Amino acid sequence: MGDRLLITPKTKVLQLLEAYPQLESVLVGIVPAFKKLQNPLLRNTVAKVASLQQAAAVGGVRTGELVNRLRREVGQDLFAEGAGTAYNTARPAWFDPARVAGEVDARPMLAAGEQPVNQVMADLSAMAAGTIYKLSAPFLPAPLIDKGMSLGLEHWLVKESEESFIVYFYKK
Repeated sequence: MGDRLLITPKTKVLQLLEAYPQLESVLVGIVPAFKKLQNPLLRNTVAKVASLQQAAAVGGVRTGELVNRLRREVGQDLFAEGAGTAYNTARPAWFDPARVAGEVDARPMLAAGEQPVNQVMADLSAMAAGTIYKLSAPFLPAPLIDKGMSLGLEHWLVKESEESFIVYFYKK
């Protein structure tokens, strides 16, 4: 049964839903954007790589709040929250549209059941200093922002609507 999986901020959404299918409605209630995970293509791509910490960022809720709500539902002890990841939403001084040297729109890739992470990571790794890379996505692409930050890139997140996010990555 479900005691196999201890729910933490690093738990992948797909792992959570496989171990505790009853938590899907709870997760969707907290993070309405995750209703899209009922689409089998998104479930098998996004849910495999997105952690609960990233899901909390997508939903604009605190990581500990999300984890503890899910833990309460399955009878696990509550989690002590540390600092969550904050994404930069203020226009940075380095932003200049003329510096955008590469871009990808993840929406058609995801709609076709493809995972954009390999393409984006290859593009980010190949960036020249002083350039900007533009990523468009139908949800907050927290796993890709986290990977970009791990490469030492700066970012700027622009939420155009509930279904349209743009992330600009900058290499110093």
